[in-house]
Amino acid sequence: MLALKTFLIAYVFLCICGCAIQRKLLYFPEKIPADAVVGAAADHGFVPWRNQSGQIIGWKIPANGTSAGSVLIVHGNAGCAIGRGYLAQPIHDAEPVDVYVLEYPGYGAREGSPSKTSFVAAAEEAFQLLSTNSPRYVVSESIGAGVACELAKNHPQEVAGLALFVPYRNLASVAQRQMWFLPAYLLLLDRFNPEECLKSYHGPVKFVVAGVDEIIGPASGIQLYDGYGGPKDLQVFPGAHHNDVSGQPPGWWKKVFSFWQKTK
Repeated sequence: MLALKTFLIAYVFLCICGCAIQRKLLYFPEKIPADAVVGAAADHGFVPWRNQSGQIIGWKIPANGTSAGSVLIVHGNAGCAIGRGYLAQPIHDAEPVDVYVLEYPGYGAREGSPSKTSFVAAAEEAFQLLSTNSPRYVVSESIGAGVACELAKNHPQEVAGLALFVPYRNLASVAQRQMWFLPAYLLLLDRFNPEECLKSYHGPVKFVVAGVDEIIGPASGIQLYDGYGGPKDLQVFPGAHHNDVSGQPPGWWKKVFSFWQKTK
């Protein structure tokens, strides 16, 4: 009986500690000094993207010539925006579009702290800054699926298409999968829910799943695809791990643009 009580006390303590530090377990931002970030971004082919107050909120690669649209990238939970050249450059090379990569609060040199609230607020501000004279597309990877689908829910007519790399049905299920020894499903604070958000969206969605995704698991992305009622296309890369699928060549992106545009 004493052993059981000791175990329960220790388990409750573990749950409390896990709850207190959960955002440190969820977000892994790379920080860059403010005086070095513009130079570092330039080394990756980016120029600063500023809001109306002049603050850098991300990075962009302007279209060559007249822009035919804009693509907003909301990336995964690690690194920072300037490390997403493998996503931004092929998109830019595939079509004459302006490509923007959002810098999350608390990442790179941007002030703030990572959370669902801060991510979605930053994405809302960013989306409103994109030109409304041409199509606006949103591309996500990993945790960014939650951000992208929030935008699609809030702007179902304005988001012209989505591409979701290694997405998930809801983040609570992913947390439970990773932290199986804790009631993570109940304790999670930042409850991104792409499955629920996509109920309000009916535009074209490209789903990309890694066949042996060790973080999210392929089933979650496939279930998200199965439950979506709008125009959709699924690509599963057998044998690919979580970080293996986001870097696709310009030819692959040309097909995505064709899918987006033919299903308007």
